[in-house]
Amino acid sequence: MLSSEETQKNNIILDLNVRSEGTKTQPWPRSLAQTWTIMLLLVTCLLYCARMAMPVCAVAMATEFGWSKTEIGVVMSGFFWGYCFTQIVGGHVSDRIGGERVLLMSTIAWASIATLTPVLTHLNVSPLITMTTARFLMGLFQGVHYPCLTSVCAQRVEDGERGFVMSIIGCGCHLGVLSVGGVGSVILEWYSWEPVFTIVGFLSAMWAFSVWKYLLKAPARMPEVPEMSSNHGHQLSPQESASFWLKLCMEPAVLSMVFAHLCFSSSYYTLISWLPTFFKETYPQAKGCVFNVVPWFVAMVSSLIGGSLSSYLIKMGYKTVNVRKMMQFCSMGLSGMFLLMLCRNPSFTLAVALVSAAVGLGTFNSSGVTVNVHDLAPSCAGALFGIMNTCGAFSGLLLVYFSGYLIELTRSWASVFFLLTLVNVMGLILFLLLGEARRLDL
Repeated sequence: MLSSEETQKNNIILDLNVRSEGTKTQPWPRSLAQTWTIMLLLVTCLLYCARMAMPVCAVAMATEFGWSKTEIGVVMSGFFWGYCFTQIVGGHVSDRIGGERVLLMSTIAWASIATLTPVLTHLNVSPLITMTTARFLMGLFQGVHYPCLTSVCAQRVEDGERGFVMSIIGCGCHLGVLSVGGVGSVILEWYSWEPVFTIVGFLSAMWAFSVWKYLLKAPARMPEVPEMSSNHGHQLSPQESASFWLKLCMEPAVLSMVFAHLCFSSSYYTLISWLPTFFKETYPQAKGCVFNVVPWFVAMVSSLIGGSLSSYLIKMGYKTVNVRKMMQFCSMGLSGMFLLMLCRNPSFTLAVALVSAAVGLGTFNSSGVTVNVHDLAPSCAGALFGIMNTCGAFSGLLLVYFSGYLIELTRSWASVFFLLTLVNVMGLILFLLLGEARRLDL
């Protein structure tokens, strides 16, 4: 027989799990979970193909349109302006109606933008304006993606499997950068930059159609939760909701997690945005199919290693918080050491190896701060991750633009690599000091 205090606590927990209208929190059956994991891996791959098409094509486009480094920075940072606006909304809506449907709608939107990007350059408007606008819209519609994934993972995946599933899905971003880097470089050499955007847009539209027809259209494929009686808990009022979020966001563990994510995301966005230009300018004879492929192939492998290692350590009895911090140390601390080595003007082969090590270790973030949001607040993981990613995107757009300005000012890439390392170290120190893995949304 439960005491009244225990009953009240259980009701609060249940209320937190179902407090959003229509939110389905029943985990997927194993077969359906495997299907969705593959589809989420694919759409994340396509998302990054669309996102990285501009950095890969930046040199060719700058030559065609006469852009300076600062203007390239303006175009690429336009993505992050849009990316900032939909993070929280995407996570909030996903927590309530299901991230699968939000993901489908957003994919249709950014796939359309990718397909139309070459057309926009033929309008009677400056390409600098049309491409910046296209990047803004791309960021606007892609902004909901990771909050949706976080919400889906919190609602549909079993607790012990989330780290590994997120690592598998996380491989999609590296596969996407690898694909658009390798295939895009070949297309650039044989044709021009326009087909890169068109092909990515078409494939993304095909993904959206497949998910709608075979996974979302059939009701039997979407497990439902039985209706809950209103006696299980009360709906949070606006005042209670505001106080809940204020209390949650003021927790030191949440603040350190958000700051670490902000630092990692901004430095990572800046790195992947400028790497193609760095290699093209520093090693003009180098093949794009090498420096645009090798680091991301390494990243795919290391992402799986990080996820497997994280799950193994937790199963072996290591504290979750210690595992999260160890993964984050690898992604922000060790990776920074390899970035600093790039400041010494290494050979092309060594530069590719150093970048591969830095990017590969950076993937351990998927088993660190990225999953930490599930530890701290699983009932509102999508919305909280939206807040985190908004902060990361806003700082990212500033850092991408500032890096372009810094390169023009100093005529040195070493200043950028040093800056990225410094940003990572600041975020890592705070997370190591204040990070936790206990649930705070009760």
